[in-house]
Amino acid sequence: VQLQASGGGLVQAGGSLRLSCAASGRTFSSYDMGWFRQAPGKEREFVAAIRRSGGSTYYSDSVKGRFTISKDNAKDTVYLQMNSLKLEDTAVYFCGLTRTVLSAIRRPDQYYYWGQGTQVTVSS
Repeated sequence: VQLQASGGGLVQAGGSLRLSCAASGRTFSSYDMGWFRQAPGKEREFVAAIRRSGGSTYYSDSVKGRFTISKDNAKDTVYLQMNSLKLEDTAVYFCGLTRTVLSAIRRPDQYYYWGQGTQVTVSS
């Protein structure tokens, strides 16, 4: 499986970015997809996830109401729309693929495959 993340960049606080993660090599629709982020010196933290069936979505409290995760099964791609960006959103963002129970979907150790990461920098 290969995951290719893209869409990061430099944006001013209050701005928006949309990240994309294209998957290949698996039946995309059979897997849960998640976005995580990692700032320098910090552990990888959960941002958002979308369930394999039904498309239910889950968010960390820090991004709820500002970020939206979605997926296009026809394109094998998951998106993260990030609005109202804050300085503290600065991090490398990773997409991940898993097939796990709902209670574990926020745990990075549950994800089988990861994209290469894309840098998001929010400036003041």
